[in-house]
Amino acid sequence: MKQVAILGATGSIGASTLDVIARHPQRFRAAALSAHRDVPALVELCARFAPEVAVIADPALLDALAHALRERGLATLPMAGAGALDTIAADARFDTVVAAIVGAAGLASTLAAAAAGKRLLLANKEAVVMSGELLVRTARAHGATIIPLDSEHNAIFQCLPRDYARDADAAGITRLILTASGGPFRGWSRAELRNVSVAQACAHPRWKMGRKISVDSATLMNKGLEVIEAQRLFGIDPSRIEVLVHAQSVVHSLVEYADGSQLAQLGSPDMRTPIANALAWPQRIDAGVARLDLVEVARLEFEPPDPIAFPCLGLARAALSAGGCAPIVLNAANEVAVAGFLAGRIGFLDIERVIDHGLQHSVNEAADTLEAIIEVDRAARAAAVGMLQDWKA
Repeated sequence: MKQVAILGATGSIGASTLDVIARHPQRFRAAALSAHRDVPALVELCARFAPEVAVIADPALLDALAHALRERGLATLPMAGAGALDTIAADARFDTVVAAIVGAAGLASTLAAAAAGKRLLLANKEAVVMSGELLVRTARAHGATIIPLDSEHNAIFQCLPRDYARDADAAGITRLILTASGGPFRGWSRAELRNVSVAQACAHPRWKMGRKISVDSATLMNKGLEVIEAQRLFGIDPSRIEVLVHAQSVVHSLVEYADGSQLAQLGSPDMRTPIANALAWPQRIDAGVARLDLVEVARLEFEPPDPIAFPCLGLARAALSAGGCAPIVLNAANEVAVAGFLAGRIGFLDIERVIDHGLQHSVNEAADTLEAIIEVDRAARAAAVGMLQDWKA
């Protein structure tokens, strides 16, 4: 039985992972769970799944977590803080780690899992964007297996040769094609986007996601981050990574080969499919997902993204091309800008302005240690926060 640590258990990825685990109690155990600040939700999960350890990321909430666990008569050990997340990620008792903490906050624990040689089910694209080659290099050095959980990257993973070793030419790969839903504003003009609300930006037409990733999907920054993630994970030149808008969200991505073949992974838009694939790989298990009816789908439609209305995709490509610290700055500025938008401090189109300003002041030097990455991230966030404080609409 695989002992699974789920970092970010109360989020949408965590909920889907726990649903799959509950369907296969003889194969998987949710042995460690974490949450950011939601003590009641974490305790409810502990009551249902009886993990050995529960971690609350905010250390100020440790007493509240411990008290709530005692009140429920649960034997789960309470822990708190970023260091506890790293400890759980590296703990030998847990052979599989689901990295589902959103944003830069999940970087250290993701690297800790890689350094411990775990099967790392990766849902934190920001950690990949920030770490550059460090995460892949760490995983290779310590025998960790990285399986992406993003539907697009998991689709590519499924369409690659099983022995793929980050050498596109050797595998005969000519292109990776990432599909994008287009978000809630597909087809909108710049003028129409100027006054969109937070509620509109968070209302994704296909996927049920958290607020931050929903806004990223609305700006297409999510797809930009995924382009960087694909380059990092699969070792392919950025010029061979393309994006197509596919609002039906049936084809989750494609791999094109030198003989002209395009292999695609299709399925209902449900995150339990890639999660079940990653948990059981190389086997296949039931994910509880509705079967895809191709007759009902009838036809598949694709279109290019609109670079004028949604420049964040271009900003991400520019950061990848610039290299050095630019992807770290891109991610930090985006997180600050999205938080500002969600708080009502800036408009939807201002998100790209904050990111562009940050990239113009990034440096080319690489940051290839965790400490260096954290420092660049801190400085970039401070600069973006300063820009928001001086904001003039």
